[in-house]
Amino acid sequence: MSKRATSSIRVDDSLVLRPATLDYSSELLEAFEETWPEVSRAMPWVNPDNSFLEQIESFLGETEKMGRSGLMHHWVMIRPWDNALLGLIGFDHVTRTIQADWNLGYWVRSSAQRHGLAKKSINATLQWLGAIDEVTVELKVDPLNLAGVKTVLQTVNNWNGERNISGDSAVTVAGVRTLHSCHLIKTSPKSSQIE
Repeated sequence: MSKRATSSIRVDDSLVLRPATLDYSSELLEAFEETWPEVSRAMPWVNPDNSFLEQIESFLGETEKMGRSGLMHHWVMIRPWDNALLGLIGFDHVTRTIQADWNLGYWVRSSAQRHGLAKKSINATLQWLGAIDEVTVELKVDPLNLAGVKTVLQTVNNWNGERNISGDSAVTVAGVRTLHSCHLIKTSPKSSQIE
């Protein structure tokens, strides 16, 4: 599996994905606060008892460093005409299946939801990730998150992915454990997904 630094992706005229760096800490903090408690479901590592800003800065510092070395890839979703931060998407190696190389996670702030940003960002990052090598990506979703289920199932269908029951895992958010369903997608230079 080749490693390359996280780079910007121009999705279309209304969306650019930029590498997540410390430069976005205050904008990400504002977006997290707007969307709490949804953030806790998308990013269970966020501890509401600790400073959000410190956690965000720690997260962005790690993703920036790991992104430069190709060990992790995270982007902020940016509206190009006013540089508004709309969400976050990324890949890490915290997988539950032996088949997966990467785990995909995303989150869109509440004021930007229902505009197709998740779908467009997922498709763009899967294409970017698979541009050099064939890789298998794991997507997990909380079955109680109906919008998330719809997005994941649509993505799995469009990319000819599959359900992977062995990758199902319980995730604890705010003290509640929920079994998240797992799906796998292969992407490669030969991949073609349906828009």
